Amino acid sequence: MPSAITKQAALEYHTRNGQPGKITVQPSKPLATQHDLGLAYTPGVAYPVLEIAGNPDAVYDYTARGNLVAVISNGTAILGLGNRGPLAAKPVMEGKAVLFKAFADIDVFDIEVDAQDPDRFIEVVRAIAPTFGGINLEDIASPQCFAIEQRLQTLLDIPVFHDDQHGTAIILGAAVRNALALTDRQPADTKVVFSGAGAAALSCARQLVLMGFPRENLWLVDIDGLVHPGRAAGMFPEKAAFANGDRPTSLADVIEGADLFIGLSAANLVTPAMLQRMRANPIIFPMANPDPEIPYDLARVTRPDAIVGTGRSDTPNQINNVLGFPFIFRGALDVRARAINDAMKLAASHALAELAKEPVPPQVLTAYGLDHLEFGPAYVVPKPLDRRVCLWEAPAVAQAAVQSGVARLPFDADSYVRSLEQRLKIPNG
Repeated sequence: MPSAITKQAALEYHTRNGQPGKITVQPSKPLATQHDLGLAYTPGVAYPVLEIAGNPDAVYDYTARGNLVAVISNGTAILGLGNRGPLAAKPVMEGKAVLFKAFADIDVFDIEVDAQDPDRFIEVVRAIAPTFGGINLEDIASPQCFAIEQRLQTLLDIPVFHDDQHGTAIILGAAVRNALALTDRQPADTKVVFSGAGAAALSCARQLVLMGFPRENLWLVDIDGLVHPGRAAGMFPEKAAFANGDRPTSLADVIEGADLFIGLSAANLVTPAMLQRMRANPIIFPMANPDPEIPYDLARVTRPDAIVGTGRSDTPNQINNVLGFPFIFRGALDVRARAINDAMKLAASHALAELAKEPVPPQVLTAYGLDHLEFGPAYVVPKPLDRRVCLWEAPAVAQAAVQSGVARLPFDADSYVRSLEQRLKIPNG
């Protein structure tokens, strides 16, 4: 089993070798001679400047823009820890940068913006957008995050992706797809109860609707109780779209007869007694980070007939956006997509669900200290350290971008997969 993630171990990791943080910047061209210096800077750099001035698309030929993503936050909703400010957001943004690079060979600048006013934040991001091929918004509080993402995507012709919303939703979509199959359920007959009605929960609800779940099957409960028609407290349009029921009630009562529980709220809000009120063979996904709504082991003991997954890397069925954003952006960047749309999100979910049904390579078992792993209740989504994820998800996203009309470049699946294998040195098999 992996070692426990303790405070001391985490802090030591972030200061290892006397170097604070997790990222650095490395040049991609030689700079060893006077000639190199002249090519890299003055006078040689003037030539690509003039090429780009005459043809803006040439920026993709002569700069790193096409493989550079901004991970941007104002620190107003860091993990499950709340508004801790832009400085406290930096470890998470550096962490995202590491995963982008390690899993998909995408370069990242992490940018922490001291701007809680949405209009100011939008203007800052819009102004720096020419630097990047894509924008990954992160850890921005609800409901401001909805307007921020929508406005920026309208203003910019590159993907703007609020990962706390869509990344979680895409991975959840894959897990739900496979869990339904394993428990012989159909979306139309599945009662879903959410703990939480913020950005991630609402995006997950939208993803389930795209997958065929009727809205009347989705029940959202937040700090003010059930999201129901006519409720005033804490409501905004994106939340009101999922109002259900006819009166105020609590999570403990709403969960009665539920097939699927989705937690995107805070630690330890769910009790064993609540889980006992769910139907046979329930699907239980408490995903609050760093600590879920109910601990994995307690959920398993309480409901041995359940499929259980959390957002943590130290439990089975990790439903976490690490399985999404590197590969979604890889596919989007490689066809120079203008946006990441619903078709691309569904394609990513489907690709992940299908990969989970494939035999698991020995190197993945070794990485997780396992002897055996196969599709079933303890394995409904691929492991994040399975390097095949890129070979399945990025092509699916790229193809969906082309088919839905948001790509600028053509796409050939076979040659693209081969290029990924070579770029990332990934064995496909």
